[in-house]
Amino acid sequence: MADPYDHDNIFAKILRDEIPAKKVYEDIHALAFHDINPQAPVHVLVIPKGPYVSLDDFLADAPDALVTGFFRAVGKVSRELGIAESEGGTGFRAMANAGSDAHQEVPHLHIHLFGGKPLGPMLVK
Repeated sequence: MADPYDHDNIFAKILRDEIPAKKVYEDIHALAFHDINPQAPVHVLVIPKGPYVSLDDFLADAPDALVTGFFRAVGKVSRELGIAESEGGTGFRAMANAGSDAHQEVPHLHIHLFGGKPLGPMLVK
């Protein structure tokens, strides 16, 4: 079971404009911004506008309109960044860590979008 949502986590503070972020996209469902420690030439985080700890929590509890709007925002961001194949990019990786085994560092659902170079294997063995 996921820990309860921490309203003082860094992404909650970014959503409230208490901490600045280099935003790339925002709508009523989602906010996307550059990662402060990029792991690829393109590394953007997309977060839903709501108190969800993980993808499991989000899919179980978020209203259908938010789920749809959030995932549409992920797609829109990938196209706007030019990493989607439909926009001439060579593709991207979308990743969401959930829980301690996956090394989730911030307890707010976030999708990492990586692109701009060959990304290698999915997991280190």
